[in-house]
Amino acid sequence: MTELVVVSAGLSVPSSTRLLADRLTEAVRAELPDVSVRTVELRELAVAIANHLVTGFPNAALREAIDAVARADGLIAVTPVFSASYSGLFKSFFDLVDPDALTGTPVLIAATGGTARHSLALDHAVRPLFAHLRAVVLPTAVFAASEDWGGTGDSFTDRLPRRIARAASELAAQLRRGEATTATRPDTGPDEVVPFARQLSDLRLG
Repeated sequence: MTELVVVSAGLSVPSSTRLLADRLTEAVRAELPDVSVRTVELRELAVAIANHLVTGFPNAALREAIDAVARADGLIAVTPVFSASYSGLFKSFFDLVDPDALTGTPVLIAATGGTARHSLALDHAVRPLFAHLRAVVLPTAVFAASEDWGGTGDSFTDRLPRRIARAASELAAQLRRGEATTATRPDTGPDEVVPFARQLSDLRLG
């Protein structure tokens, strides 16, 4: 089964960051009803993350969250914007993920902030972070300012649902592509280990 992990770095309860994460998750599920979803709420792991940074030892809950991200087929990562960048909690968590764990993993990035002026943080901070981790960052990033949650669907506020739908479609397409690749890959069994002496003999014969 395809595994989708959703990482939310919101600090308050309720949180607009978690609300955006949930909206993105629902949109992906609408296209992939059978996808398995695991949500990682970083607020609940904040103390464990800080302890891991100074001791090098995660507790069980943090270890499970890191492992879930590492084995995910796809990732939704949502952060609030503080001081024109991702939050410290968001960055601290991904600092603990193995640098190679997200290689080739499709990632939908999203953020929340007080005004639309903060939306550039997605492209100058969040996107480079996941590019550094060699993830496949999807073209559409989703930013939700405070005003995006209000109104009754006028010409301004209806933009957020469209962005969510477009980003979710891109992630769903990547996840389907991954399923197809897995289904068609031949099972060749374990690789044969050729003794070094035999390799030398083959070279001489050639």
